[in-house]
Amino acid sequence: MLFVAYGLAGYEIVLAALRNLTRGLVFDENFLMTLATVGAFAIGEYQEAVGVMLFYMIGEYFQDLAVHRSRKSIKDLLDIRPDYAMVLVDGELIRRNPLEVAVEDLIVVRPGERVPLDGMVTEGYSQLDTKALTGESIPREIQTGDEILSGSVNITSALTIRVTRPYGESTVSRIMDLVENSAHQKGKTEKFITKFARVYTPAVVLLASVVAFLVPLILSEPFSPWIRKGLIFLVVSCPCALVISIPLGFFGGLGLASRHGILIKGSNFLEELKNLDTIVLDKTGTVTKGTFEVTQIEPAEGVEVDEVLKLAALAELDSPHPIAKSILDQLDEAPQRSSLISAEEIRGKGRKATLPDGTIIWAGNQKLMQDLGISLEPPEGTIVYVARQSAGETQYLGSLQIEDELKPDSKQAIADLKSMGVSHLVMLSGDNRTIVKKVAAQSGIDDYRAELLPQDKVTAVEEITQKQGQGKFTAFAGDGLNDTPVLKMADIGISMGSIGSSAAIEASDVVLMDDSLLKIPLAINISRLTNRIVLQNVILALGIKLAVMIHSVFFNENIWLAIFADVGVALLAVLNASRLSRMDPAYTPTQGTQMLKSKAA
Repeated sequence: MLFVAYGLAGYEIVLAALRNLTRGLVFDENFLMTLATVGAFAIGEYQEAVGVMLFYMIGEYFQDLAVHRSRKSIKDLLDIRPDYAMVLVDGELIRRNPLEVAVEDLIVVRPGERVPLDGMVTEGYSQLDTKALTGESIPREIQTGDEILSGSVNITSALTIRVTRPYGESTVSRIMDLVENSAHQKGKTEKFITKFARVYTPAVVLLASVVAFLVPLILSEPFSPWIRKGLIFLVVSCPCALVISIPLGFFGGLGLASRHGILIKGSNFLEELKNLDTIVLDKTGTVTKGTFEVTQIEPAEGVEVDEVLKLAALAELDSPHPIAKSILDQLDEAPQRSSLISAEEIRGKGRKATLPDGTIIWAGNQKLMQDLGISLEPPEGTIVYVARQSAGETQYLGSLQIEDELKPDSKQAIADLKSMGVSHLVMLSGDNRTIVKKVAAQSGIDDYRAELLPQDKVTAVEEITQKQGQGKFTAFAGDGLNDTPVLKMADIGISMGSIGSSAAIEASDVVLMDDSLLKIPLAINISRLTNRIVLQNVILALGIKLAVMIHSVFFNENIWLAIFADVGVALLAVLNASRLSRMDPAYTPTQGTQMLKSKAA
């Protein structure tokens, strides 16, 4: 009867052990359990052999259950993949695979449907559920002219969308790639445990053989009790508590981050976030909104305000720059393209536009005005100067002051980072020193560098990184295409997922899906919490196993205590790692410490 029970409980483990032996995989948990239970049968401990196998199977079941629950947040995120797109063709809706939809196609997303591709809303007003993307539970309002991200869910009414990116470059596709690849990037702790298990298991098997056969020979005692002690060593030595719970802990941390709109590309970056000592921030689009606004127009004497604005808009008509957009937004109606013969960019200085009557309009910075022979006072802020050249004469017309507003959460994020122990915060920008100094003061950043070209940012981050202490890391947070080189060379690159360029997102290691700087202290908190759970599991597993091994040699051996040291400890470690799914990692600065609290799942 006991043989039948053993076969029902352990045949899969025995078969797995035999299969692995043929592949050269000797010291795994299947081999250890098979060897221990066969040895128990050999010395007549039939009930204990069946008990070991039965409880091992029960422990494996609960481990699998815990693993499944810990993976749920990642699986939920993978559910953002769209199944279809409703394409508008000649007034009819045709269902197509998102991969088959081209840029500039019109698609219709009805209430309850997931947005399949990135685009621009051409018709409709609705609310979107973006929780899967940004972690925010509050619906986001969207209307004609707004950009829309794939992966969000339409809630209230139908939207017509003009596709701006093919599926392969869309937000949802990039997220899928990041999530699916994140588990392959292992942290130092995971790599160490993998190597440790390869040495630890055979060492314990060798020690069990010494206890079972060599010790009784030396002491001239019967083999039976010492073989029993050796079998206990085999049961206890199984490293599954470490090799399962530690990767699971990091996987749970990645899932916790994703639920809060933070995509971390691997457990190596999740592990390093806790040691951030320096954070370098791009200004525009990272600390500030990156949306410019004309706050003041100062015409020259004898010139009307409207004339300065309209001529500046003509010069900026074809420019993709955000400042050009802010100028055009001031007009009720954009100028007609037919009003221009040509328009061109003057690199690093501004724009030049030629009108049908031969008049040339210049719009740009102080350097451009100097080239035209116009002398002006150094600007206080971002200023677009406007001049006109007609009949060989150049006339200064006036200026427009442009301002970029600070993000509402930037100041709080900077304060949180300081209270968490981030010792050095630096802001880099290509803007003039006056503006950068003002934004730094508003946000609470003490160190800043202005008027930098992309290559200057790389040099600055290299200098900062070289000054880092051992075991400390530097992160760079940015959003633009010109930030890509810096994101690549920093220890940890952090990009803005919503407004960030595709290149910046690909180059980064961490993506903030709602562009909020508050997600950086949140990510650091998740890293610290995850590493704390992992450390607890290492101490728990090794401590109990070592204590049971010592007890079994010098005191009375107990097979059930050995089973607990293996299966029970593994289950406790897995359940401890699973606590991450019930954690709220919100940061509350209290005397410079982090507050981590649990809540119901």
